[in-house]
Amino acid sequence: MKVASVLIPLPVPEAFDYEAPEGLDVARGDQVAVPLGPRLIRGVVAEVRETTGSNRRLKAIDQVLDDPRLPERTVDFVEWAARWTLSAPGEMASAALKGLRAPRPRPERRVRRVGDRVPARPTAARTAVLEALGRKSMPGPDLARAADVSSGVVKGLLDEGVLEIIEIEAIAAFDAPDPDHAPATLNPDQAAAAGAIAEAVGARGFVPMLLDGVTGSGKTEAYLEAAARALKADPDAQVLILLPEIALTQALIERISARFGTAPAEWHSGVAPPRRRQVWEAVQAGRCNIVVGARSALFLPYANLRLIIVDEEHDGSFKQEEGLVYHGRDLAVARARIEGATVVLASATPSLETLWNAHQGRYRWLKLGARHGAAVLPEIGLLDLRAAPPDPQTWLSQPMREAIGETLARGEQTLLFLNRRGYAPVVLCRVCGHRLTAPDTDSWLVEHRYTGRLVCHLTGFSMAKPRTCPSCGAEDSLVPVGPGVERVEEEVRNLFPQARTAVFSSDTVPDGKSARALIQSMADGEIDILVATQAAAKGHNFPRLTLVGVVDADLGLRGGDLRAAERTFQLLMQATGRAGRADKPGRALLQTWTPEHPVLMALAAGDRDAFVDAEMAEREAASLPPYGRLAALILSSENAQAVEKVARDLAEAIPNAERLEVYGPADAPLALVRGRRRKRLLVRADRDVDLQGFLRVWLSRVKVPASVRLNVDVDPYSFL
Repeated sequence: MKVASVLIPLPVPEAFDYEAPEGLDVARGDQVAVPLGPRLIRGVVAEVRETTGSNRRLKAIDQVLDDPRLPERTVDFVEWAARWTLSAPGEMASAALKGLRAPRPRPERRVRRVGDRVPARPTAARTAVLEALGRKSMPGPDLARAADVSSGVVKGLLDEGVLEIIEIEAIAAFDAPDPDHAPATLNPDQAAAAGAIAEAVGARGFVPMLLDGVTGSGKTEAYLEAAARALKADPDAQVLILLPEIALTQALIERISARFGTAPAEWHSGVAPPRRRQVWEAVQAGRCNIVVGARSALFLPYANLRLIIVDEEHDGSFKQEEGLVYHGRDLAVARARIEGATVVLASATPSLETLWNAHQGRYRWLKLGARHGAAVLPEIGLLDLRAAPPDPQTWLSQPMREAIGETLARGEQTLLFLNRRGYAPVVLCRVCGHRLTAPDTDSWLVEHRYTGRLVCHLTGFSMAKPRTCPSCGAEDSLVPVGPGVERVEEEVRNLFPQARTAVFSSDTVPDGKSARALIQSMADGEIDILVATQAAAKGHNFPRLTLVGVVDADLGLRGGDLRAAERTFQLLMQATGRAGRADKPGRALLQTWTPEHPVLMALAAGDRDAFVDAEMAEREAASLPPYGRLAALILSSENAQAVEKVARDLAEAIPNAERLEVYGPADAPLALVRGRRRKRLLVRADRDVDLQGFLRVWLSRVKVPASVRLNVDVDPYSFL
């Protein structure tokens, strides 16, 4: 008897076995319809094996679906990712099928000639239509334009039966990229890096690399040249470029189009579903060579994946926190290993985990030490707010104001960076001190002046700002506390009314189209002062930008987050690196109340190594990543008692293990979200401990009721 193990999209820990009926040709990666209770459900075949019999009666596969088969290495990757993240393998397989859940694009309606029929009244316009059409087919509006006639002429020929309408299934056409189209001129460091990457791809084995280059050093040019050489050596090769932000995709797509003479495929949540289906099918069939996308592009069914680029590899956006919890960077390395491909992690501020792997020799280390062309790194200065504080209810110190004025006088641009959306992060009552929070959530409401609403950035809840305090009833007593980008922009407009100002945040540019328009306006010099969150801190090149002012350099250093110092250093280095990227020198000024902080001192000195060494020493002393490993268990429920009971049960069921500690259970920092009470347990283990094995044994000992949701986060990045 032939038995197939099928991954189905349910939160179950293993595949389901089904009998493969005699004569049914089924193979690993096939998509099948299988019975589950009273219905049929789509699944992916993970394994097919011969058995002599079974002690239980298996249901039979209903049919093999007429959809493309997942490549074996894609199935391998799905199964590995599920084991690593402790996710249900069927749900992980569902991520690989996401593109097929989208509807097919509508068929294209075209016009063609019917045999040799001629019109009863052959006018000059009708003759022009038939001559323009010839024996091919084309859309009716295009035909009218080609013949320089009105659409009514084409309609008349259709009504007469001389022409007919046909429907052609829309198939995505991804033209083959031309590696020789517009090669870049590389400096020696870039050329060496591109050559090393291309050589690794040509060897057709797993090679992980760190492309470590200062901001503006030309990392993109280097890896695009490497991709060109790889495609020249193997025209069927596929290249995946992962980006942390959708807003960055368009600029890279334009650079790829200019380099290769054709646009790559695009994969992220902003792409229309029918287009995503076309990309999925083209990737599976090997008709698409270059894909640019978000972390979910890792799950596409590549036919011949040879090179993966993870740009801005340090960025926390590569970590998916909801649904399937995984880190895109780590899964990219795993996918490359499974595919026998080269993976390049590119960054000006690599994560400590990646730097540790490079120091250990696990990753090959490619360095770009200088900016490309005539550009030089900006000078960075610290503005001690204790010595020169801003005026009350303002946020820019006098030295910062003077620097902005000087920059404006030279006709150059300023970027003011504050990683805080909205107008003010807190709204409180000046009578009773009540702070406004979202309903059923501990998160504070943020005032947004542009829309006149209070918004919870955690849940998305919004409401009009009330006139009275909901706690004491006092009228007109609600006041904003602290600055957001909108409040800083308001101050800038008051200080420099002649300057053209704009705000760049996810609120003001909510989609790719508006982000591209604002970025283009900044690049064209139509904006003098841009007030921005981290949306503008990475990946953008503004030639006229010479001053970056950081409004609150201490912001990310507050709180007990393990990665607070690392994340702040990376973000501020990326933000300050926007200055002076062309022929004019740039500078950056950081306002701070703690100029003696090691992070800020390292930034001012331009000494990344000093920061990394100090941070690594602290991590090593505590056996924290990268010297140890972490995992978090997050419990949540609308029933506080149920969460408390499961937390106690988990605490009592911890298996004995050496070189491993469990902390908690404790209330999560955000203990109430959307009406659900939350508790956390944190596991710390030495690197050589089988953390996933420990978690599987532990979780198998506790039955979690349906009323309680348990999320497992291996290698957590958020501690909220």
